[in-house]
Amino acid sequence: MSSTYRSLHDDYDSSSRRSTSCVVLVVLVVFLTVLGILLAIAVLERPPTPEEHDTLPRDDRGCNVTADQCSISLVESIPLYMKYKPNATRGIPLEQVWKDLLSMATEEVDVVSFYWTLTGEDVNVNSSTDAPGKDILRRLEELPSRNVSVRVVVSEPTFKTNSTDLKILKEKGVQVQKVNFGRLTKGVLHSKFWIVDKKHVFIGSANMDWRALTQVKELGVVIYNCSTIAQDLTKIFKSYWVMGQANSSLPRPWPSQYDTDINKQHPLLVESENVSSSIYLSVSPPSFCPSSRTQDLQAILSIISEAQHYVDVAVMEYIPATCFHNPKRYWPFIDDAIRMAAFESKVRVRMLISCGRDSDPTMLPFLQSLASMDSPHHDINIQVKLYIVPVGNQSDIPHARVNHNKYMVTDKVAYIGTSNWSGDYFLNTAGVGVVVSQHAPRPVWKTKALQGQLRAVFDRDWNSEFAVNLADLGKHPDCALST
Repeated sequence: MSSTYRSLHDDYDSSSRRSTSCVVLVVLVVFLTVLGILLAIAVLERPPTPEEHDTLPRDDRGCNVTADQCSISLVESIPLYMKYKPNATRGIPLEQVWKDLLSMATEEVDVVSFYWTLTGEDVNVNSSTDAPGKDILRRLEELPSRNVSVRVVVSEPTFKTNSTDLKILKEKGVQVQKVNFGRLTKGVLHSKFWIVDKKHVFIGSANMDWRALTQVKELGVVIYNCSTIAQDLTKIFKSYWVMGQANSSLPRPWPSQYDTDINKQHPLLVESENVSSSIYLSVSPPSFCPSSRTQDLQAILSIISEAQHYVDVAVMEYIPATCFHNPKRYWPFIDDAIRMAAFESKVRVRMLISCGRDSDPTMLPFLQSLASMDSPHHDINIQVKLYIVPVGNQSDIPHARVNHNKYMVTDKVAYIGTSNWSGDYFLNTAGVGVVVSQHAPRPVWKTKALQGQLRAVFDRDWNSEFAVNLADLGKHPDCALST
């Protein structure tokens, strides 16, 4: 074979091989493209996993964003025979909010409460002031007849009362689940919240108790038309419900269906009525808190540490110790955070602590210790007052005439919870908090923003005749801490 022929033959073979390679490459590209399209269709058509379902779109600040038109309002119950100035800021009356929620329910109502005593007979009291409680009980009884599903979670064991509320409700078709937190965590179920139609929510200090409507000072928050928060709170409700089943045991870790995409790191962003709000829920105890959920203590400590100008606290009980188990232990976490904020960050702290006939005298030395730090000359500002609800002629009503509030407001955040501030509530007792940070034009701030309303309520109470400086307490018949 001549060299010319070999050269031509080699060129032909090379050209043929290149042509064949090109064909193979084209076929491979087409195959991979079709495969990719088929896979994409399969992914789009399959149902989302729980983790994907819970994932919300986020803005450039890392906040979860919702299309819900969430409306957030402060809720209050002022005991009968207490008078404020006519122009004083007030939350929406608790009785009105509960009635509104029950009247608007069309599908389901879920209620969590430490205990149920909606009639005077439940606590061996004959008082006409229980009328609002009886009305709420009647409205709850009627819901199943309107084809509204009602589920109730309550702590077990509970206070020793003659309460027949839950028996009556069960006879009307209400589902009742009792949770023995003593067995599970050596604590109690102290949470108090409502979820209506998976879009309206109430969280606050009020138990299902007629005294909460007329004899006890309560504070909470109602959030309307906010299905994202309602569905997130439903996960907490379900965790209680499943732990009320016979022979239940705490899962470690909690299954993925209890996870949340809404927490301190990624709050929910809501725009409503010219107010921008970021919201998340916090939970105690740690054993009921999936890793994705912000713990209640963590929320409180971070709020105090991040404040730049002021921290105002109003709680029924403040004891930096464990109180319900022996031996009692010192528990300084919140107390340390308050002192650090006042000393290092020069934040002004005001503590408004409730004092009633049943208050724990153990509080007094701790409060005196905090108050002793107050030294404006050294730029340390910690003031402590006791809030005393007058008993008057209501002395025959047990566990009443007290400020039951559990909230904090700073220049950054509003926090409303269900727990008193002592160690047991954050270690082994069930509680829920809602944390709201807001931005709004100044004219809107005081009327529409929860933070503005809460600060105004704190100022109202702090400057009222019912708030007494520790140094001025002396002997007071309605306060167990007086000497």
